[in-house]
Amino acid sequence: MDSFLRKQRLLVITPHADDEVFGCAGTIAKVKDLGGKVYVMLFSVGDLKQYYAKAKDGIIKETTREKEFTSTMEFLKVDGYEIIFKDAYKHLRLDSVPRRDLIAVIEEKGRLSLGKIKPTIVAIPSISYNQDHEAVFRAGFTACRPHLPSVRPFPRIVLAYDSPTHFWNVEREKFHPNFYVDISKYFKIKLKALKMHKSQAKPRLHHLSVENLADVSRSRGREVSVEAAEAFMCYRFVV
Repeated sequence: MDSFLRKQRLLVITPHADDEVFGCAGTIAKVKDLGGKVYVMLFSVGDLKQYYAKAKDGIIKETTREKEFTSTMEFLKVDGYEIIFKDAYKHLRLDSVPRRDLIAVIEEKGRLSLGKIKPTIVAIPSISYNQDHEAVFRAGFTACRPHLPSVRPFPRIVLAYDSPTHFWNVEREKFHPNFYVDISKYFKIKLKALKMHKSQAKPRLHHLSVENLADVSRSRGREVSVEAAEAFMCYRFVV
């Protein structure tokens, strides 16, 4: 598997700053360590009132999440990243953006679009109760549709990544992992990456806390008999 990952060009598409860590930080670190390439496309870095934000009235400075995200990308040593929307109005309103516009960003208009970086693996957010996650999933899923190779290449591997929010999903949208990445060696890197999103820190018993992320990573690891793992739903794997 290591020899496979070192040849890959991974594009992670994330709705918000920190989703990429919850779902893929260990995989990002592993691909980079093995010699592969990783790119991250972030759709929204805006902010709204946070229930647990350590700021007056729960409002975080406009640039805080952007700075946290860029620091995290530098820590994970990704080969490139871009932010699509920086205005707060788009945050938690990506479902109001025409889906065709979101698809166009992923397909061709984005600086790290499929057409420009030609990834071999694309990781998109799985569906959750969050409307931004669903909007980016739908747009990413459509953008990754197969084409005739003579017309336009398409990603050979399409994955949807995990999230600690999946416990609150309707039955038909449940996350059923069938693709795992052993991140035992990169487990501490994943946790440190989440801690870098300081403005989003949640208390220990919250499902988005560092402590719960550690538990989820260990639990996913036990599903495949390793110390820690990240789980994905594989929608396509062409060899």
